[in-house]
Parts: sequence; structure tokens; C-alpha cells
Amino acid sequence: MPDDTIVALTPQTWDLFADLVERQGGLFGGCWCTWFHPPCEGRGETSEGNRVIKKMWVDQGVAHAALVVRDGQAIAWAEYGTPEELPSIHHRKQYDATQPADVEPARWRVTCIQVEKVHRKRGLAEVALRGALDLIAAAGGGLVEGYPHDLTAKNAAGKKTSASWLYNGTRSLYERVGFTYDRPKGLGNCVMRLDVTRTSS
Repeated sequence: MPDDTIVALTPQTWDLFADLVERQGGLFGGCWCTWFHPPCEGRGETSEGNRVIKKMWVDQGVAHAALVVRDGQAIAWAEYGTPEELPSIHHRKQYDATQPADVEPARWRVTCIQVEKVHRKRGLAEVALRGALDLIAAAGGGLVEGYPHDLTAKNAAGKKTSASWLYNGTRSLYERVGFTYDRPKGLGNCVMRLDVTRTSS
């Protein structure tokens, strides 16, 4: 996309992220993209409380995202972090039960990809995901997991999913970026993996 840049979510770029979330109504029920973080007091009680909690984690350096910025506004993002920073993935019991003991654990997770409604269906989810991988590479790289919606499985079952609920992109998006399919997760999601090479300094 012309004039689009990727910036990391930090205390200095918080206002870009906050403005985008506010334009989106606080996201799903005012979650402020806090759901995947560790449970804490007040999380999920109010939209304003979630905002404060998310800001606290950003200030502490344990909440990360790649922001897609155009004309001074963030219009999309991809949340990522370590499994310790983002433990609350959907279908966690099934994920743990189907994790082979001899497989290398992921160092990073991508847990949420969102594009502002007026900019959807223009490839920005891929821009955000690639931006997150670039930031991960700069932070040391390693094995990355994503948990996208597997629309192939859903469509085969006769189910359609609104773009508003594709909170972590689709399997085909991850495949375009280079991820490989690992296993199913839940009724319509899957585990995808990619080894990201550390960026040379």
C-alpha cells in the first residue's frame, strides 16, 4: 500500500492505537485487545477498565503489536507476543492436549489481526501480519505460531463467517505469508507455524 508504514506499539505510539480502537468502538464488547493477555483484576469488566489495563501493559513493555499507519492514523494492527505474554488463546485445553511432546514450542504468538472496517478487503491484514513478523525478526526471531480461521473447513460444513469475526485472519492469509499448517484447533480455527530468521543488526 502506498504511504503505509509499520510502527511498533509502544508508549510513544499508544495514541495511534487508542484512536483506532476508539474508532472501532473498543472492539469486541470493549475488550481493547486484552483478552489474550493473562487474566488480571478488572479485565473484561468495563471498556474503560480494559483500556487502562492495556495501556499499563504497553507501558510495561509486555503488550506488542505492529500498527499499519497511513496519513498519520493507524488503520490496522497485528498483536503478537510470547506465550507468557499471551497465554489466553481460544481452545487452550485442546491446544495443550494435541501439542506433540517432541515438537519445538513456539517462541512467539500472533493472536489478533484487525483492520478498520472502512479499509477491509484491501490486503491490510497481510500488511499487518508481515509487519508483525518483521518486528519479531528484529526482536530475535524464532518459531512463530498463529491461530487463524480455517475457512476451508467452515465452508465445507456449510458455514459462513462475517469478516467482523475474523479476529486473527484466515488460513489462506497465513499460507501466503509462508506459514505451514500444523493442526486443527476448535471447530473452525487451526495452528499455523513459521520459523522467522533474526534480522541482522
